[in-house]
Amino acid sequence: MRQSDAGKFRHPKTGDPFALRADAIDGDQVVTGVLTASGQEFKIVKGIPRFCPEENYAESFGYQWQVFSTTQLDSKSPWGPQSERRLYEETNWPRDLCGQRILEPGSGMGRFTEVLAKTGADICTFDYSVAVDANFRNNGHNANVCFAQGDIYSPPFEHASFDKVLCLGVIQHCPSPKDAFMSLTRFVKPGGEIVIDHYRLYWKSLFFGKYYLRPFTRRLPPKALHKFVRFHVGWVYPLTGLIHKVVGRPIRGFSWLLGMADYRGVYEVDEATLYEHSLLDTFDMLAPAYDRPKTLSQIRSWFEDAGFVDVVVRPGWNGIEARGKKPR
Repeated sequence: MRQSDAGKFRHPKTGDPFALRADAIDGDQVVTGVLTASGQEFKIVKGIPRFCPEENYAESFGYQWQVFSTTQLDSKSPWGPQSERRLYEETNWPRDLCGQRILEPGSGMGRFTEVLAKTGADICTFDYSVAVDANFRNNGHNANVCFAQGDIYSPPFEHASFDKVLCLGVIQHCPSPKDAFMSLTRFVKPGGEIVIDHYRLYWKSLFFGKYYLRPFTRRLPPKALHKFVRFHVGWVYPLTGLIHKVVGRPIRGFSWLLGMADYRGVYEVDEATLYEHSLLDTFDMLAPAYDRPKTLSQIRSWFEDAGFVDVVVRPGWNGIEARGKKPR
């Protein structure tokens, strides 16, 4: 954490500003130290303020993004700027956002942080898991990004202080998705906007094999699940590949029916890259403690209940994409 970033944080419950005690400094970075407010201390560990318990329901994501720490980064990807494309298609934002503040909850290893940093905006990004450490390694060189480990239900920032809030791939994995959304709306300025995505509940959900495996897999420790995923993908991938050859074209529905992510026929990249992404997203499907898809109308009702306007809710990359503005 840069010393100058201390003023960006607020006590998660009281909203009071922090006093910084820097115990170890490397250049302008506070490597270890303490933030104190309202009689409570929060440690800075490995350059990141920690506002939540180390062990929590997002443990699997922490493990996931340490193992696959650069797999989804556009700068490392052989299949081009997919994160950049997805971000701008879902948000409809301009690429120059200088002078604006953006809050990015649940940022994982920073695939979208990398894209946001290029906009020139002031980015505050956080994750509930230690995946934030991978994000810090990937994007900590950007002077316009500050990092924290924090809770989506009580982010450590000032209310109504962000022009934009971006939350992709997160809310469906929270214990109470609507409450997580409502929590984030508190941080949007009047006239500002929030963009989220969510898994979609509809008839095709019956044919997603992950929902039949998850009662077992979500209870496994992350390392044990990782071994299971390698075994599972190890037999499903060649089996469905054989079916693809017999049919004469990729029919990925077989793979998803068997609980495996499959991008053959979607991206023209080498086989090793396709296989790695299959491992990553299969783990991502089977690991979370919570996976609660919603209908389009349910997501739309959240925005209505929050009083947002210019609401757009539609099918998207992750099932549903939605955005809206807070009235001035």
